[in-house]
Amino acid sequence: MVMIKGRVPDGAGILNAQYGLKCYFWAQMSGFRSLIVFCALTLAVAGCANIQGLPGGKKDTKAPVLVRVSPKDSTLNTRVSKIELHFDEFINVVDAVKEVQISPILSIPMTVTGAYKKVTVKIPDSLLQDNTTYRVSFGNAIKDLHEGNTFTGYTYTFSTGSYFDSLEVKGEVLNAVTGMPDTGAWVLLYNANNPDSVVLREKPLYVGKVDGGRFSIKGLPGRSFRVFALRDANNNLIYDGRSEWIAFKDEPVRAGDSSATAISLRLFPEVQDTSKFRADSLKALRKGQDMKPNKDAKTELTYTLNVDTSGMNKRTKDITKPIEISLNKKVDSIYPQQISLYLDSSDKTVPIAVYKDSSKEKTVLVKADWKENTLYTLKIHKGFAKDTSGNETAPSKYVFRTKEDDDYGKLNIHLPKKYINANYVLLVKGDKDTVYQQTVADSMVYLVRQQPGSYSMLLIADANGNGKWDTGDMLAHLQPEIVIPYKGSIVLKEGWENTIDFETNKKPRMGGDEKDNTQNRK
Repeated sequence: MVMIKGRVPDGAGILNAQYGLKCYFWAQMSGFRSLIVFCALTLAVAGCANIQGLPGGKKDTKAPVLVRVSPKDSTLNTRVSKIELHFDEFINVVDAVKEVQISPILSIPMTVTGAYKKVTVKIPDSLLQDNTTYRVSFGNAIKDLHEGNTFTGYTYTFSTGSYFDSLEVKGEVLNAVTGMPDTGAWVLLYNANNPDSVVLREKPLYVGKVDGGRFSIKGLPGRSFRVFALRDANNNLIYDGRSEWIAFKDEPVRAGDSSATAISLRLFPEVQDTSKFRADSLKALRKGQDMKPNKDAKTELTYTLNVDTSGMNKRTKDITKPIEISLNKKVDSIYPQQISLYLDSSDKTVPIAVYKDSSKEKTVLVKADWKENTLYTLKIHKGFAKDTSGNETAPSKYVFRTKEDDDYGKLNIHLPKKYINANYVLLVKGDKDTVYQQTVADSMVYLVRQQPGSYSMLLIADANGNGKWDTGDMLAHLQPEIVIPYKGSIVLKEGWENTIDFETNKKPRMGGDEKDNTQNRK
């Protein structure tokens, strides 16, 4: 008898082993020795049927490696219709519509697919122009299948003529609102003989991605272009307005012109025309919307206050701001005499002013000359506010303590003399709100009683003198007002006085670290 030794297989290998044993015994009984040898081989193969990877090991962090390209990269006098990229491992193509771009852009998009270790790009070659250099950039579209490591920085180049276009247009893109470098926008190039409105209806010839505020579009012919930047919400490379931001260069730019000034584009949101929205709303009302039952008619009129009453010794009330009474719906009338404020220690009445907040239609403000570290009692009597249905507010009582000077920080800002009396506005923002916005009239600005936290500031070149920043209008060829940011960090602490010198940040640097130019003292 022939003895066959080996490990017992798992899974599908068990079925093969059982089949092999049956063959062996049947052959032994039948006397067919050649069949015995066959069955023995079957058992040997079955022992290896369940192949498993070795456990553990280091995680793969390497990007796929490009092994071969067909047709060969950087070819002349060629109208490429299909590109095949072969890699050393299995790959996946992600978001190809956005990531894979060809310049100049074609009216019919390319088809990009990935399978196994190959990426295939099909180009409608009938649209290719004569004597033109084309570059296909793959962005972050190609990743390995298992770990998602990205194959980046690759551009495939070919020319339908006998030479490669090698000129360049480069520059910076800034966020016009903050003055800081923009990230994520596209720069679009059109023929110089096109009007400004071309960005509203056509895709560009050339496109480049903004990276850290910088852009560079290479492989251009020696022609002039209209230059735009676009924060493209729907990825169609056409300016659709509304949620999209736009920037434009006033004059055409010639590729490779070393004598031209550096290109700087300021990306801004345009003021949208709301007339159609208002007309549609009025039309809806005229159709009988105002005849629908009033849902607020049976709703109770309630309110909340932004005061902390959790402890009489806790200093929580900001002495620089009024109390906000937030109602759950709009009110028809308010009655200031129904609200009273007292010094809790003496039960002495404190003068107050009660009025509606012009910026919040459901908010009533209570203003007083708050004293530091003082206990107050606010009494709201029944019916201080009523709605159109006659619902009135219920009474309530609030006891709270105000903050003192040591609960705040101080911020002193030194400004260059060139910004004084020259239509520059200093704007300082806290974590949530703007705390200061005034025309620069002196080289020093002193801000007291500021909440501890992080702050930012900037200067606005207020061209029209209205005391605020104004956006641009592309079709009117109006650029947004220039913003000069302070790029250092500002952190205020309780009881500390910070002095900031704005002059060290007189020009924003692209991609560099700014030193914190802050002096703190207790």
